[in-house]
Amino acid sequence: MATRRSSLARVGILPLRITMLICYTACMNDQSDLPPELHDLPTEQLKHGTGKYSHIILVPQPTDDPNDPLNWPLWKKDMILCIVGFSAAVVGAYGPMLGPGFIPIAKELNISISTLAHSTAWLILTIGLSVFITNPLAKIVGKRPVYVLAIIFLTIVNIWGAAAKSYSSFLGSRIVGGFAMAPYEILVQATIGDLYFVHQRATRIAVWNMFLLSGIAGASFISGYIIEDLGYKWTFGMCAILFGVWIFAVFFFVPETAYRRKRIVPRAKTPAQTSNSTSPNQPSTPEKTTFETTETSKEEISSAEPIPAKKTYIQTLAIFSGIYTTQPLKVFIRPFIMFTYPAVIWAWLLYGTVITWIVVFSVVNGVIFPTAYQFSVSETGLTGLSPFIFGVIGEAISGPLNDWICVKLTERNKGIYEPEFRLPLMIVVVILGTVGFYGFGATVDAHTHWTGPVITYGLANMSLCFLATCVFGYLLDSYPTLSEEAFVAINSRNLLTFGLTYFVNDWLVKDGPLKVFNILGSAFLGVSALTIPLWVFGKRIRGWLSERQFLNDFMNDLE
Repeated sequence: MATRRSSLARVGILPLRITMLICYTACMNDQSDLPPELHDLPTEQLKHGTGKYSHIILVPQPTDDPNDPLNWPLWKKDMILCIVGFSAAVVGAYGPMLGPGFIPIAKELNISISTLAHSTAWLILTIGLSVFITNPLAKIVGKRPVYVLAIIFLTIVNIWGAAAKSYSSFLGSRIVGGFAMAPYEILVQATIGDLYFVHQRATRIAVWNMFLLSGIAGASFISGYIIEDLGYKWTFGMCAILFGVWIFAVFFFVPETAYRRKRIVPRAKTPAQTSNSTSPNQPSTPEKTTFETTETSKEEISSAEPIPAKKTYIQTLAIFSGIYTTQPLKVFIRPFIMFTYPAVIWAWLLYGTVITWIVVFSVVNGVIFPTAYQFSVSETGLTGLSPFIFGVIGEAISGPLNDWICVKLTERNKGIYEPEFRLPLMIVVVILGTVGFYGFGATVDAHTHWTGPVITYGLANMSLCFLATCVFGYLLDSYPTLSEEAFVAINSRNLLTFGLTYFVNDWLVKDGPLKVFNILGSAFLGVSALTIPLWVFGKRIRGWLSERQFLNDFMNDLE
């Protein structure tokens, strides 16, 4: 125990006060990353990857059912991810696409710029509220009906927005559109969890994040030309065309990915068998449950029932495939309970703050660049190239860099991995965010060359790429069975985004960009500082939560 304490002390993480095993503190070996019910099974009886991954035990363990999404070919999984990812990209563009044309659009609708900004705020509010409905609904009836219904509604509301002749009709289309956007903001991560094994997920999460951020950042430099040459209604028209075509892609090529996976419950075995099968790298405790394995354990591990027949392609087109939980009330309550987890509060504050500040850029740029730099609508839209380029670079660097840091810290910690090892990348986030937020306000206020605010805008967006790797990586590693509920809780940050975007243009006119972005930058640094106590006390917090039996039973039991 003394060696364990000194190892943790060297990396700054306080160890547990008592000797105990804690979920999701893992040895980097073949067996210790398995779910607890598989810890004592000999590794040769579990399913492994193929090729260069043949040494890796598959987590989750797939069944022998050909309809199990984990057993689908990789090309099919990646095709599904690309289809829902592209939908997420267009969804990401739908919110900020009007930003470059705020001034001419406000004139055409005969409203003030602040009122037009309020329409974006109401859109964001509806997204924030509907995530508490979308994810539980998908957990009850499956993801396919939610995906299909959402993309149909997105097509309809964009046709409505293109045909709207009054501001009230225009606003109605935006509000309803917010409800339809939520599934493609919150369910893609869960779909990745359905389709891929743990060792495949990081790259796919990066792909989804690339789609979403490319849509958000890339919307303005495309929509700027559309608004200037064809009118703002064609931004809705283009979205309607894209969503309309994509209805067929979702219907024909995105089957249900939810699956009723039975929990493995091996039988107890003798102490002699236990001592022979326990991994030498795995800590042992007197209280640890042991298991029995027999010559038929492979079949018991895979399934105790006959293997179902593979569904035909026509059968996979069914919109509704059944009910996936018998406790729907728990499904609706759990995201709210996640706010009692300190890591989720940290993630909500940090991710919510940064992404809200990024949304603020899309709201104020349509006013700042035309007035301070006399940019046209299309030129204002081209400022979106900066966050797009910096975002692509950030996504390419952040994932591999975070993994490298985790490996190095694990080596320093005697081969023991802690989820807190995801957090040191926050140093890069703080540097980029500080330059981005403070720099944008300072360059606009000083009327520097337009490259000043454009580059700092891109750096602020780049900080979000690194931040997402820290936040989502930490939560996935700390609470993998509750990741969906955690993402719902985090995405309620749209309520914060609603509040700021509702009045930010009035605030900008009153106090000026320097004061506004100095306050935003200071708030960013304040919430970033919360990473320090999480780094130090995170393991003890996870240990304390793992001892709360009632909480664990409520949060993990879906049967």
